[in-house]
Amino acid sequence: MTLRRPDAHESHDYYKLYISQVAGDDFLNSLNAAMAGTISFLKSLEDEKWNYRYAEGKWSIKEVVLHMIDTERIFAYQVLRIARNDMTPIEGFEQDDYIPYLNADNRDTDSIIQEYSSVRLATLDLFRNFDDEMLNRIGTASGRPFSPRAIGFIIAGHEAHHLSVIRERYL
Repeated sequence: MTLRRPDAHESHDYYKLYISQVAGDDFLNSLNAAMAGTISFLKSLEDEKWNYRYAEGKWSIKEVVLHMIDTERIFAYQVLRIARNDMTPIEGFEQDDYIPYLNADNRDTDSIIQEYSSVRLATLDLFRNFDDEMLNRIGTASGRPFSPRAIGFIIAGHEAHHLSVIRERYL
């Protein structure tokens, strides 16, 4: 598999913010390296911080992390379909609609960290078995063209973005 940054036609402009958060051309290395750092960071948080909201109506840290997990799962599903040449347009999702159903307040932090780890490992396994044709294939998600490679960068950048928000606004 040849790794390089995605071209402009491989994703929508909205996602350039996330793609720009990933250094270099190897999003797989970024995803793998981020996993250990994210787990260490999450384990370092004091229990009472997990339910903290920096403003009325904002998500708690538990909700942010569960959002990261849900989003990675959804993006990995999109990647799978596009890589397997399923050209059926893939619907998007509304992130705010998921939050009330996360059951975040009833989750302990260890279960959230374990779920994050499991999802990340599955994402890495999915990507590691792609060839160049699968990685470069263009499909449609949320009404826009996407390649699995671009989505890999988006997953990595999405995580970096939210961890930055947690550090800046929650701690």
